[in-house]
Amino acid sequence: MAVHETTENAKTPAATTARTPNRGLRWLRRHIITIAGLCTLGYLILPNIVVMVFSFNKPNGRFNYQWQRFSTDAWTDPCGVADLCGSLGLSLQIALWATVGATVLGTMIAFALARYRFRARSGVNTLIFLPMAMPEVVMAASLATLFLNMGIQFGFWTILIAHIMFCLSFVVTAVKARVMSMDPRLEQAAQDLYASPVQTFLRVTLPIAAPGIASGALLSFALSFDDFIITNFNAGSTVTFPMFVWGSAQRGTPVQINVIGTAMFLVAVLCVVVGQLAGKRRKRS
Repeated sequence: MAVHETTENAKTPAATTARTPNRGLRWLRRHIITIAGLCTLGYLILPNIVVMVFSFNKPNGRFNYQWQRFSTDAWTDPCGVADLCGSLGLSLQIALWATVGATVLGTMIAFALARYRFRARSGVNTLIFLPMAMPEVVMAASLATLFLNMGIQFGFWTILIAHIMFCLSFVVTAVKARVMSMDPRLEQAAQDLYASPVQTFLRVTLPIAAPGIASGALLSFALSFDDFIITNFNAGSTVTFPMFVWGSAQRGTPVQINVIGTAMFLVAVLCVVVGQLAGKRRKRS
């Protein structure tokens, strides 16, 4: 009996040691996707955190690349650099109008491609996806050549036209995916209840397609606001905020640029949080 107990006691630590790695491997297998997602998210957010931290920096020279000392001067005077707020206001204005134009045109094109069949349907689908597939410099140079041949002066309107054409594909893709997933029986039920085509569109079709339209609009605004390549080819002497950042980086990046970048990032995060909360409330109700 004593020999048997001694043998069991000798095996117990080895069994415990063997089980411990298995538990660790099981836990790692269960959470590997979560860990990978968090690492990827941290990698993407890290530049924004660096910009946010250096918005409270007070550099000794022109370049805001090394931490010197904490200061809130840039936050109290975000327009302290000449032409910074002017270029920011111009970028916001162009982005707003480009979002409106691309969203309206893209929504109509998406409904036409999803609901109707015509001869050039496949060709239009191919042309719609071309701006998303080819490099921006190709589209920028083509539009610049077109404006030069037509004798159009570069400025606000050329930038706006270029941004609408660039953002149009993204709106069509987002809205078309939403429209194709709609149940046609809902619209048929509205028609059976004697709703007119306008009432059916406003009360049934549009609310269902609204998430796709909203996502396309937000994507258009973000793409238009931070675009540099297409804007640089078609801007002429007009300076938008991305062009101002590029130009100031050669002479010395002011801290106010970090302030505006941080503010835009926080606004974007706030919009996402509000959208998520609104979606959860709708599901609960």
